[in-house]
Amino acid sequence: MNERNGPAPLDARMHTPEHIFREYDIRGIVGEDLDPGVAEAVGRAYGSELRARLPGSRPRVVVGEDNRPSSPSLRAGLVRGLLSTGCDVVRLGTVPTPVTYFSEYRYAADGAVQITGSHNPPEYNGIKMTMGKGSVYGDTIRELLRRIRTGDMAAGEGRLETVDPLLVYTVDVAARFRLTRTVKAVVDCGNGAGSVVAVELLRLAGLEVVPLYCESDGTFPNHHPDPTVD
Repeated sequence: MNERNGPAPLDARMHTPEHIFREYDIRGIVGEDLDPGVAEAVGRAYGSELRARLPGSRPRVVVGEDNRPSSPSLRAGLVRGLLSTGCDVVRLGTVPTPVTYFSEYRYAADGAVQITGSHNPPEYNGIKMTMGKGSVYGDTIRELLRRIRTGDMAAGEGRLETVDPLLVYTVDVAARFRLTRTVKAVVDCGNGAGSVVAVELLRLAGLEVVPLYCESDGTFPNHHPDPTVD
């Protein structure tokens, strides 16, 4: 998916539904509420807000995505929007949300954005964000909608790079464990994005791991992705 040469964005003022701008994230049904054009508008608004908070700077944003089939196209739209505001983007690939937050520190970024539907069914997807190492929520999410509605956007040309943070993350987190006895753990990843890191991380930390549904598959063929639902 080419972030720089994708399809033209939708008229965001007309096609961005207000109800997807929730208290702690942006979330909706793909194809009904959320598509690459909407994601691009969010990227532009987020990048514009970040530049307003850091005047005279060239902000750096890490962007990750979960393994849902819709995530690559939404990520591509979002990255196009970010680049168009003059923000530099570090693309992380398919990673769990904690890896994206980790990467904000690891790669000295000014913000982090994760494309993820979280615990919702596969037809959903969404966007979680931080700025300055703090969560984006409440009034700031509403400010992004205001920017989209009014067209209050920055302009520029950001740079794009790609990194793979999984090995660095795995080694860093595993090194924090000091087991004093043998530990055997059954790990159910539910085929979610945690599948790309959980088993390797726990084994490196010294656990004996019994994997369950640890093949990455964002259609969630075995059970609902919400771990609180049987």
